Amino acid sequence: MPGVSYNPVKMGTEIEKVFDVLNSLGIIAFAFRGHNLILEIQATMPSDEKHPSHVPMWRGVKVAYAIIAMCLFPLAIGGYWAYGQMIPENGGMLAAVYEFHAQSTSQFILGLMSLFVIINAVSSFQIYGMPMFDDMESKYTVRAKKPCTWWLRAIMRAMFGFGCFFVAVAIPFLGSLAGLIGGIALPVTLAYPCFMWLKIKKPKVYSSMWWLNWGLGVFGLALTGVVIAAGVYVVIDTGIQVSFFKPH
Repeated sequence: MPGVSYNPVKMGTEIEKVFDVLNSLGIIAFAFRGHNLILEIQATMPSDEKHPSHVPMWRGVKVAYAIIAMCLFPLAIGGYWAYGQMIPENGGMLAAVYEFHAQSTSQFILGLMSLFVIINAVSSFQIYGMPMFDDMESKYTVRAKKPCTWWLRAIMRAMFGFGCFFVAVAIPFLGSLAGLIGGIALPVTLAYPCFMWLKIKKPKVYSSMWWLNWGLGVFGLALTGVVIAAGVYVVIDTGIQVSFFKPH
């Protein structure tokens, strides 16, 4: 873009800059919260001593992350090269394309990009909803004492999706709390696995693995506290535009 700049945006005091960086970590943790579902998905796979589930799961994780990196890194690097500081505050790359190229780009290309974003969101929803889907189907199986039929599973998943959609439309300002919510959920990724490993494996006290897991767990909890404080500060400083049933 003409006049593009890559210089850091300097605004606010030093403490505000620090809190902004920490809040961005919370947003990243919130955006990639799907990582916590790996164990949930693995728990649904058949496993025994000869064919443990972690072997195909680890293979699938490596392939999936390779595909994710191939998709996201070129987009992030190319988007930064093209727009720099001109990237819109809300909407990211899609908003930038519509803002700067809507008149010079065919409607077919613009519609295709929007369609791909919808497909991405729908696919991600299926992964993020796995624990809830499994919980609903398990409760039905226990109470009814019979397997959950495919049509009933489809109805339950559709109703759960409708409920989430309703909440998103009714409370559209939840995105402003992304950093705070990400900080609250951070222990599930950075602390809980360490303490869970200590509980299950019971390593020798004061051994290297014992110190490593305790250190990482405590560090995760400390980072959680700092990120939550940054999220609260950013919410108080910037405010929240409360609007019910008025999504932007």
